Amino acid sequence: MSHHYSGPDFGFPHGDARLDFTDLFAFPKPGDAGKSILIMDVHPSLGANPPGPTTAVAFSPEAIYELKIDTNGDNVADIAYRVRITSSEGGAQTATLRRVEGAQAAGTGDDGEIIAQGVPVSTGPETRVTEAGDHRFFIGWRSDPFFFDVNGALNNLQFTGDDYFADADVCSIVLEVPNSALRSKKLGLWARTLDGTSGKWVQADRGARPNQTPFLAGEQNAAYLAAEPADDARFVPVFAHALEHTGGYTPAEATRVAATLLPDVLHYDPTRPAAFPNNGRALADDVADVFLPILTNGKVTQDKVGPHKDLLAEFPYVGAPHKSRAAKLAA
Repeated sequence: MSHHYSGPDFGFPHGDARLDFTDLFAFPKPGDAGKSILIMDVHPSLGANPPGPTTAVAFSPEAIYELKIDTNGDNVADIAYRVRITSSEGGAQTATLRRVEGAQAAGTGDDGEIIAQGVPVSTGPETRVTEAGDHRFFIGWRSDPFFFDVNGALNNLQFTGDDYFADADVCSIVLEVPNSALRSKKLGLWARTLDGTSGKWVQADRGARPNQTPFLAGEQNAAYLAAEPADDARFVPVFAHALEHTGGYTPAEATRVAATLLPDVLHYDPTRPAAFPNNGRALADDVADVFLPILTNGKVTQDKVGPHKDLLAEFPYVGAPHKSRAAKLAA
């Protein structure tokens, strides 16, 4: 179910919902072919294990939220956008956005050129957009654009079209960047969260392609979340084993299919329209209906759920948070 519950047993990485990476989107800016929209969603408002609402605190001040960009096809980051959070005594949060290039982009740290600083995290119905040179930046609670029948997935893939996320929210980091800043027409994108509570930065979650972590990583879940895309070939046997079980693939065919799903990067050419899985991912792309036939070897082709109707035609494109939660957060 996307990356919404990428920790063990459909829980959260390191037991913290704020560290849970959920979805990555990349698409050309509508009406301006010279710019791209990159969206990293984290912290779902509803948990499956334990069930119920997660914390109202949007982001962890002891975390780094990072978007990685590979520009030369080696699945190692050449550009990174990093977000750190500062919390005030009253509970309000602000964000600092940094950009780093070269060898440092592949590393772990909170350094980099400051693009925007002191940006208020939006917690209610307001949409606070920051203009930062040739970038635009939004961060805060939004309506979750992911759509999927979670209960059907947990009921042996018996789908009824019940969209578990219809009234759910998520924390969005939205960037508008000029394509010139991306440096290439053949990009590999992924996102990750880093946990600093131990005194050093530890990768808590990562991913790009939706649905793979909760369904295919299995007993290697923790190792997979801590790994880098450049090393993903080692997880082909793990994915293949899961595909044999869920889809009845032969071992050879399961290995072949698993190899098409790794490394876990989202390929994106900013000069072409977005359409998952071939180029980036638009907010309305039905990724579940792409993944289910792969998972089941064609036995299940859809979950009977469609895109949400509250997507916006302009920045930040993800809909405003649902009124009930927005009112609660703003109170």
